[in-house]
Amino acid sequence: MKPPADWHRNFFDNSFYNPASPAAVAHAPAEAAFVLKALQLKKGAALLDLCCGPGRHAVEFAKKGLAVTGYDFSGEYLSEAAARAKKKKIALELFRGDMRRLPFKEEFDAAVNLFTSFGYFVKYSDDLKTLKGVARALKPGGLFLIDIINGDLIRRNFTPRDWHDLGNHYLLESRRRFKDGQVNTWTRIDKKTGRIQERTFFDRMYDRRSLAAALKKAGLRPLKFWGGFNGRPLSAKSVRLICLADRP
Repeated sequence: MKPPADWHRNFFDNSFYNPASPAAVAHAPAEAAFVLKALQLKKGAALLDLCCGPGRHAVEFAKKGLAVTGYDFSGEYLSEAAARAKKKKIALELFRGDMRRLPFKEEFDAAVNLFTSFGYFVKYSDDLKTLKGVARALKPGGLFLIDIINGDLIRRNFTPRDWHDLGNHYLLESRRRFKDGQVNTWTRIDKKTGRIQERTFFDRMYDRRSLAAALKKAGLRPLKFWGGFNGRPLSAKSVRLICLADRP
């Protein structure tokens, strides 16, 4: 159960995994409202949604009058984001690329990275490349809000194996182990056809201390932490680890 360094190349496609489930889309407006309250951006401000996926948050930001740029590795997700924006009759700038190689320089008033879309690289240096790219993309004084799973909670409640009913006749088995992070193998079973799909991925388990250290190394300054999109304080029991930082 070892993920290849480029595991992401065949993981983020709709035939296996899509982060815009009906439940996730339903939660997006409230989550976006929390983000916008934390960022306090003026109408027309430039916002980078890094790893925007199918755009469920990006469209909410654009609906509030922000100039939103979505950036993602998955062409399928970006096509869905474009369709979602067209349906909502709002404008999004969408780019496909590797998060370690952001092409922007001092273009954005703020950036966001949501729904545990960070920590995927086996090499820690690649995580730092990503954060340095964010810092470079921000204007001086620009803000960065990142939302990931709380590594403290995962370590304290580690479960090596479990099953989930995904609905729509799918079952998902998850097998996990720790090696510099969480190595997770998902096996998706189609109960109607018997088709089995399996993917292994890596997710570095950041806690408050290690995330703050990575942000500082990248030239970003942590300002505030939360344990959820309802604004609750961060604790060892928090599922989410949300941090607001800035580029000094």
